[in-house]
Amino acid sequence: MADFNIILDAGNVSDGTINVVNEIPMGSNLKVEWNRKKAIFELDRVEPEIFAKPCNYGFIPQTLDEDGDELDVLLVCGSAIPTGVVVRARIIGIMNFEDDGEMDHKVVVVPEDDRATGNAIQTLEDLPKQWINQLTHHFTHYKDLKKPNSTKVLGWGNIEEAKATIVECQKRWTEQA
Repeated sequence: MADFNIILDAGNVSDGTINVVNEIPMGSNLKVEWNRKKAIFELDRVEPEIFAKPCNYGFIPQTLDEDGDELDVLLVCGSAIPTGVVVRARIIGIMNFEDDGEMDHKVVVVPEDDRATGNAIQTLEDLPKQWINQLTHHFTHYKDLKKPNSTKVLGWGNIEEAKATIVECQKRWTEQA
């Protein structure tokens, strides 16, 4: 398997299109994570099915968030995307998230070419409010069985806030390299 952090970069953040490596398909209860030291995907744990991912979940190559992992992505798409698939994606916003006291941002994206929706989703406001509520609920409670009250959704930000977070995480990646 190729090392995504070597063969890919974050993409063109300034124009809002980025590279995303999908880790967890929508609907999966398997917590798969990219292990950058080994350059492989690993099964971290099996979650109860009630905590299956409500959307595809991945990361942006050559970024490092405050939690020490690559910057996470919530990939909004009507279909489950397999683990390891690279998606050219368009930024639509960000979920500001805290996990065990550390910031663990989630950039929200859609496929750059989504003919199923006619590329109708341009910002978070284009998503149904109920979907945002469901994501907020999921990330607020998905660790409740093991560590109650250890996660908090601190709010949602726009495209520019997402871009600023990506740039900050790119700098952190460069500094640790």
